[in-house]
Amino acid sequence: MAKTIEPIQKPHTKLGQLASTAICGNDISSSVLYVSALSIYWAGQYAWITLLIVGVVLFLFRNIYSEVVGAIPLNGGAYNALLNTTSKSMASFAATLTILSYMATAVISANEAMHYLGHLLPQMPVIIATIVLLCLFAALTIGGITESAKVAIGIFFFHLISLVVLFGAVGWYLMTHGFDQFITNQNAPVREGSIMTAIFLGFAASMLGVSGFESSANFVEEQERGVFPKTLRNMWGIVSVINPLTAIFALALFALPVLQSDSFQNTLLIHMGEEAGGKWLSVLIAIDAVLVLSGAVLTSFVGVTGLLERMALDRILPQMFLKRNKRGSSYLIIIAFLILSISVLLITGGNVTLLAGVYTISFLSVMALFAIGNIFLKVKRGQLPRPVQASWISILIAITAVCIALYGNVIMPPKGDSPSNLTVFMQYFIPFIIFIAVMLNRTALLRLTFRVIQAFFKPIQRFVYKVNSGIIALIERINSQEFVFFTKGENIATLNRVMLYIKNNEHTRKIKIVTVLKEGDELPEDIYKEIDFLDREYPEIDIEFIVKKGAFGPDLIKELSNEWGIPINFMFIGSPTNKFPYRIEELGGVRLII
Repeated sequence: MAKTIEPIQKPHTKLGQLASTAICGNDISSSVLYVSALSIYWAGQYAWITLLIVGVVLFLFRNIYSEVVGAIPLNGGAYNALLNTTSKSMASFAATLTILSYMATAVISANEAMHYLGHLLPQMPVIIATIVLLCLFAALTIGGITESAKVAIGIFFFHLISLVVLFGAVGWYLMTHGFDQFITNQNAPVREGSIMTAIFLGFAASMLGVSGFESSANFVEEQERGVFPKTLRNMWGIVSVINPLTAIFALALFALPVLQSDSFQNTLLIHMGEEAGGKWLSVLIAIDAVLVLSGAVLTSFVGVTGLLERMALDRILPQMFLKRNKRGSSYLIIIAFLILSISVLLITGGNVTLLAGVYTISFLSVMALFAIGNIFLKVKRGQLPRPVQASWISILIAITAVCIALYGNVIMPPKGDSPSNLTVFMQYFIPFIIFIAVMLNRTALLRLTFRVIQAFFKPIQRFVYKVNSGIIALIERINSQEFVFFTKGENIATLNRVMLYIKNNEHTRKIKIVTVLKEGDELPEDIYKEIDFLDREYPEIDIEFIVKKGAFGPDLIKELSNEWGIPINFMFIGSPTNKFPYRIEELGGVRLII
């Protein structure tokens, strides 16, 4: 039997509501530093309306995320949702977009944080400082998620306190100076030609403010039970209040042409602080910006680690990524992501505008795919228990809204000489998806390589023999992994669907079909005939039928995993009903395939 890597042993300490909210909240709440200015640039005086619309859309996504993760509470976000409802190919597509989103988030947030720090330390080399910041948070993540959470909580509280101080100062300033500027801006002519066009482009730009909402789903296994929906509620409340309020205050402090100038796009809150409270408040906001954007970098490392661990467990990524240090961190994943982020930073020369297209299109696509995963969950896994159910109308409205925002960002005219969002996105997306496609089809590619070598290198018989033997051994090692399906006595049609899934999605030639009988239970009359039929129908797969006495549950699954040397992640079941006594996460990682 081929050597396998045991499923990941999660840390014993789970994250509570505060820690989980802080980790993903730093990412989504840091949007206040740029999204209000960006929405004002496109929507003008209607920016606060577009930001409120974003809050409504995010409210719809709360139940969408809660339903999917509540039914299948495993790391991976959109990847996990689609893996358990569609195929590995579709799930891998979502995973690629998620990885791109995290990569862009890490680079942009780190670079912007160092630009804010540059206001305090003008002589600081920004690129070098950005690399140092990325390395710092990579090291922090390698140190363990619990330690990372403590830092995230400190940053999160400092950020919220800083915003309260800023809003208090602006509120006092407006009480003494009035709202004349806000009224003047509301009566100003629309920059984009029509109110609807301004709101459309403003909404598309404002959806940047929800980046980070998907992060909590990527490390849900590290959270205590019941915490996940609370993180969604908290993130929704933060962005629904802070971002529109910031736009309103900005429109009340400065003239619209000033707000839409390039000098205000990256440092709007600093200008608001200086106008309302003086130099000390602008310095406070600059420090806060450095910290919370750094917190968004931490969110990227934590989120991408949970996702890539899951992909490695499913053999889409190399198994070496599952190696852990003494603190339980998948350090190879973190190091690989760090190298990728630094290389992207150096290639772009710190021009974060070039990554804006990757950032926007990728995370909006991930949100749309998550909602599509919810639809598949309802259609294909209707009997699977879940604590929350999103209504069909809310799912359709949410998908439509995200698609509108996605379309707006694709057609949005670029600033200056920068390429379009779609152009930049494709430059990064194509290499990533090619790599994933290679991993999904590696046995076929290895066979192709085998034939090419045979055709072109026959004169070098010894060399060909050694290479061929190595490739054949690799294919055998991949296909020797054995899988298990627990049947409740399904009919031949259902068992045939199981075999089709194995054939189309897994690299294997062995499967055990296991039925567990309680005392007094009897086997279905035709079960042996059905197994014999499947054995003849799928000659390339060795089918072994096993009858076990006992009660099906976590203990039996673990016992059989140890006895047969088959990781639980390679064991499958059909969708359980409400009568099933265990939650899906209690089964240790068993996958649903029908």
